[in-house]
Amino acid sequence: MLDTWAPRILSLLRIITALLFMEHGLMKLFGFPGPQPGVPDPLPMILVVAAWIEVAAGALIAVGLFTRAAAFLCSGTMAVAYFTAHATQGFWPALNGGEAAILFCFVFLYLVFAGGGTWSLDATVRKKV
Repeated sequence: MLDTWAPRILSLLRIITALLFMEHGLMKLFGFPGPQPGVPDPLPMILVVAAWIEVAAGALIAVGLFTRAAAFLCSGTMAVAYFTAHATQGFWPALNGGEAAILFCFVFLYLVFAGGGTWSLDATVRKKV
């Protein structure tokens, strides 16, 4: 019974993760739904690039279009974010604020291999071909 639902739950994991990821980018770029704590104002160029990756690639992942490529980009972005912004603040992720970056990195890495799931534009395009 649970195996039947696995592709759908994969799609839900993809959608929710992507929406949360997009939120981080929107907070950096537009202060929506509020400013991201600890982010300098004005944003350094590296954070502007990261924020646009979070929004654009997050949107692609949310709808499940080019999921694997977008997830690869996002996973790498979060690895860089962890090692440049969080790991320099100490070893333990719970203390250096890097838990979300690690979690995003590995969920996106999983999506590189698993794909978008049943409820994705990638799956719809595959059915038409």
